[in-house]
Amino acid sequence: MKFVAFERHTQGTGASRRLRRAGKVPGIVYGGTAQPQAIELDHNALWQAVQKEAFHTSILEMELGGQTTKVVLRDVQYHPYKPQVLHVDFQRVDENTRLRKKVPLHFVNADNSPAVKADKCLINHVVTELEIECLATQLPDFIEVDLGQLHKGQSLHVSDLKLAAGIKVVTHGKPNPTIATVVEPVEEVVAAPQAAAADDKKGKKGKK
Repeated sequence: MKFVAFERHTQGTGASRRLRRAGKVPGIVYGGTAQPQAIELDHNALWQAVQKEAFHTSILEMELGGQTTKVVLRDVQYHPYKPQVLHVDFQRVDENTRLRKKVPLHFVNADNSPAVKADKCLINHVVTELEIECLATQLPDFIEVDLGQLHKGQSLHVSDLKLAAGIKVVTHGKPNPTIATVVEPVEEVVAAPQAAAADDKKGKKGKK
């Protein structure tokens, strides 16, 4: 994805407020061999971009001052209740940059799994994203999670994922985190007619 940024010449709280009133968003780009640089972006264009999953997970092409630089989105600050972006951070990347970044999980084939198709179970998505470590050039837009082989009573873990070479899941000390579990259907218990009638009679006697 491509986006256009402009060099920001004024900084500080007051300057940022004036930018926002003018329909702009203050930001910063850092990393690589260059110094951190203050930037500004058009709010409407940025707002449309942040609604897209790929803007948060992909390598982006930032056009700034007539030059195009590859970056990744590092942070977005939103207004607490207005549909407004307050500030954005980007990191410059190249083929040698190693990243730690969260990527979304896309679950597929749940309806075709024996657990759902034969046993009428449900699939519970324990997590919807994972933090991974890899080279910037290897960063995937998402990780596909195939649920097609899940059976009743089974769970799917990080070790079951098929990851491209060079991509490592950051588990934060957990040996093999759970990704999805099979939830068995809950059977409704219907009271027998005689027992229900007896309970009804007791209720009527109690009212007299």
